[in-house]
Amino acid sequence: MTDRKVALVTGASRGAGAGIARGFGELGYTVYVTGRTVTPGEAKGWDGSVLPGTVAETAAKVTELGGQGIPVICDHTDDAQVAKLFEQIEQEQGRLDILVNNAAYIHHQLIQKKPFWEKELDAQKILDVGLRSAYVASWHAARIMVPQGSGLIAMVSSFGATCYMHGPAYGAQKAGLDKMAHDMGHDLEGTGVAAVSIWLGPQLTERAKISAEVEPEQYKDLIAMAENPEFTAHILDAIDRAPNRKDLSGQTLIGAEIARELGITDRGVDRPSHREMLGSPRPKNPAAIY
Repeated sequence: MTDRKVALVTGASRGAGAGIARGFGELGYTVYVTGRTVTPGEAKGWDGSVLPGTVAETAAKVTELGGQGIPVICDHTDDAQVAKLFEQIEQEQGRLDILVNNAAYIHHQLIQKKPFWEKELDAQKILDVGLRSAYVASWHAARIMVPQGSGLIAMVSSFGATCYMHGPAYGAQKAGLDKMAHDMGHDLEGTGVAAVSIWLGPQLTERAKISAEVEPEQYKDLIAMAENPEFTAHILDAIDRAPNRKDLSGQTLIGAEIARELGITDRGVDRPSHREMLGSPRPKNPAAIY
């Protein structure tokens, strides 16, 4: 058992997931960090360069920042491994306060400007690790959170849910996460557990920096307004503590906008919202856009 709040961030060896885990560490959480990377160099960037990051490194950074990081090697395509993960959390902590569904299969052709049929068929695996995996993790999380009468299930999404970005598999995954949060919010009403989908802004991650080098014209404006990935953890913590938490459940939230509403900044900076970038409003009823 622990006095710290407990979070699980899936897919947190590097990138946005690692940043979100670090952000919870800054807030003093116990953070379970999942991923498949054990040895540095196993993951590659868009240009073939080696990407840093392992689950152990992320967990160590969480602890260094003031939290307690716990690394767990977990392949989110394997339901048995996922079940074992949640059993471990329940046995070691006796509770789970926040689940962040961040794990996603990132295909090496994701940012290439090709129609979907000219990319490898494996690009659709984001519908497995990314969409299906979020459902499975949320199912397990709800079975811990509902009996305790509290908890937040969060989907990591983006404006790619409602505009063309990286092709149909990526867009369907993000749109699916938004709808999943909406319907989970409906089922969770009255339990004390909330579900949200949060649209991240462009993230200052290892892959983003490589993307800016590979496709400078496409990504230069996004990088200029990019968020520190730790920002999202601070937003989710604020949502979980918000007086209007019940009303937020089931919604698709633009991170920068809800941060302003709740008084959260990205290291002192108010980030621009997706609505401002795209010129389109946030859907008040996420189900209406499907």
